[in-house]
Amino acid sequence: MRTIFFGSPEFAVPCLEALHDISEVVAVISQPDKPAGRGLAMRPPAVKARALALGLDVWQPTKVRTAEFAEKLGTLGADVAVVVAYGRILPKAVLDVPRVGCVNVHASLLPRWRGAAPIQWSIVHGDTETGVTLMQMDEGMDTGPILATAETSIERNDDAATLSSRLSKMGAELLRRELPRYVAGELTPEPQNDADATMAPLLDKAHGRIDWNQTARAVHNQIRGMNPWPGAHTALGDRRIKVHRAMPSTLDPEGAAPGEVTALDPEGILVACAEGTLEIQELQESGRKRVDARAFISGRGVAVGDRFSTEGIAT
Repeated sequence: MRTIFFGSPEFAVPCLEALHDISEVVAVISQPDKPAGRGLAMRPPAVKARALALGLDVWQPTKVRTAEFAEKLGTLGADVAVVVAYGRILPKAVLDVPRVGCVNVHASLLPRWRGAAPIQWSIVHGDTETGVTLMQMDEGMDTGPILATAETSIERNDDAATLSSRLSKMGAELLRRELPRYVAGELTPEPQNDADATMAPLLDKAHGRIDWNQTARAVHNQIRGMNPWPGAHTALGDRRIKVHRAMPSTLDPEGAAPGEVTALDPEGILVACAEGTLEIQELQESGRKRVDARAFISGRGVAVGDRFSTEGIAT
């Protein structure tokens, strides 16, 4: 089985490794290197780094919607292409190149959470179950027929980082198990029900801004879903505060305004929400180290009666 792999971030690396185990990977297509870090040194995508370590041929085209790119792919004689978090929508001319087309490993149970950030939005919206989908690709945004799925629960303390790690491994196992069956013609594609579709748009920094005029559960889900990026943030006066870890509290003081600090204890800073109270357990003031609530309180960083902004600081 001759395969092409399209992928870029760390999430896609286990799938590349699985594909390398079960097939002849004739090319790996990844995004171009990008400047990163304080020195803005050029950094390769995680997939490129792993592919080179495996001795695979890596391409990093700046454009994929050209006849020349499709023709170059055609010279590889691939049976199938696998796409995992590549970062670009492939045109029909590319999708049609492999003998049995292109398949995608997507980090949700389609048609729920089509789009760029399914893991984050599943947590933000309080889903209790998610999974990975192996799908046959078409020209739409995650709209192709489903080939196979694997499910997992979203635990109360999962955040986007922990869930991404789990789904990444699940996707690799699904690919290892089902791709040979697909290429052999043993899987029957099942059309998605478009009426059940929800969208998971690309994240930006504004999505991390906490609105305390929500329930404590909703704020907690936002904090989990936005970790590690863009991070859930709020403001305390003119200070920007990133909230790394929190938990809904059973306390619900009467008369407190959303965002108001109602109590301090060694375990957390209790903040009123529109419904319920959130206990902030770990936080970080802009330009300073990440600390637990005890250290922040002992440093006189907050007092009862202070109020976190419901609008945050523009980013």
